[in-house]
Amino acid sequence: MIRDFKIQDIDRIMELWLDTNRLAHDFINDEYWQKSYEPVKAMMPKATIYVYEEDKVIKGFVGLMDNYIAGIFIAQSYQSKGIGKQLLDYVKNKKTMLSLSVYKKNKQAIQFYLRENFKIIDERIEETTGEIEFNMNWIKGE
Repeated sequence: MIRDFKIQDIDRIMELWLDTNRLAHDFINDEYWQKSYEPVKAMMPKATIYVYEEDKVIKGFVGLMDNYIAGIFIAQSYQSKGIGKQLLDYVKNKKTMLSLSVYKKNKQAIQFYLRENFKIIDERIEETTGEIEFNMNWIKGE
């Protein structure tokens, strides 16, 4: 079931955020994620977050800032089971346009978004990590 974020979800959400970032971005120093943890935790309640919950266990979530997908995070043991697609479809039904940034080295995520009709618009070097990111967009009906 997909539902709105509740403040009592924050610890589980942050656990998923940290674990998933470490797993998907092993090319980025772990110190970066540790330094980002508290600022991201403080920002979470300001974002629009939808969680995927099953049997009272949060297995994933998607975070949005307006039309920008800050990320889709799925617990490792539940990845490749359609949860990310369900979360993405859920937000696609609420928006007419979505954008996001994804690291060029995160090939699994790039393939997922391309399969879901996102288009690579451009690329840039992300200042804090020095890694190349693709900016991607999705427009309903295209």
